[in-house]
Amino acid sequence: MSSPDMTPRPASTVLLLRDQPAMGIEVLMLRKNPRSEFASGAYVFPGGAVEECDAALATMPHLYSGLDDPAASEVLGIESGGLSYFAAAIREAFEEAGILIAYDAKGQVELPVGTEIALRLDAARTSLNAGEADFYSILESEESLQIAVEELIYMSHWITPVGPPRRYDTRFFAARAPENQVALHEGGETVDTIWISPSEAIEAASRNEIEIMFPTLRHLEMIRDFKAVDEALAWARARVVPEVLPRVVSDSGGIRVLIPGDEGYEEASG
Repeated sequence: MSSPDMTPRPASTVLLLRDQPAMGIEVLMLRKNPRSEFASGAYVFPGGAVEECDAALATMPHLYSGLDDPAASEVLGIESGGLSYFAAAIREAFEEAGILIAYDAKGQVELPVGTEIALRLDAARTSLNAGEADFYSILESEESLQIAVEELIYMSHWITPVGPPRRYDTRFFAARAPENQVALHEGGETVDTIWISPSEAIEAASRNEIEIMFPTLRHLEMIRDFKAVDEALAWARARVVPEVLPRVVSDSGGIRVLIPGDEGYEEASG
């Protein structure tokens, strides 16, 4: 078993947002397979660990557009390797939800359902999730596509509390979902797909109708009051992103998770 204070593994998550006329915004959520080792049965945003292949994207400038590694690293406040976090978020959105945030030959993030390129990508995604293909090789085969790095807006940085055997150092991004792509879980690691308003998701979790983990819930709370995607993205673009390291406390009130600013956080052991 891993040491409880193991170094957190780099990870990325993306909140894909869309406007719902007269209802505000909706966010894409996927249900993890109840048999999953991590977050089993919970509704989450697309995301996962940063892989070696994501780090290699920096050496393939023809495959991405927008921020290079130095610029991406500056956004995240790290010396290098920032581009890999953006790349991982985009890769995971494609793997888990079938949404590809990439520019086509016209510089648009479209790839409408039913077009030849969309059909090829759908088949490629099936091969990818079966372990028969590589995400970046798929991009190489589609000469007109480039990962749209600049479409992802950095919104938060969370680190799993000390204690759990599996810890992540996660960068959260927000992005407008492409209008002409259809999100769909892949059926293995994820088993359901929903578009839901942040408020509805929070209320459903409070009624125990769906399971949502603490970090996911807090991110839903961050965006619950926005009426349009542009508003949410403008907020994310303008905010200073602090590092959030939750702390778990057990007292007469039971087990609670605290974040910086909560009463009792400073007194809790890190």
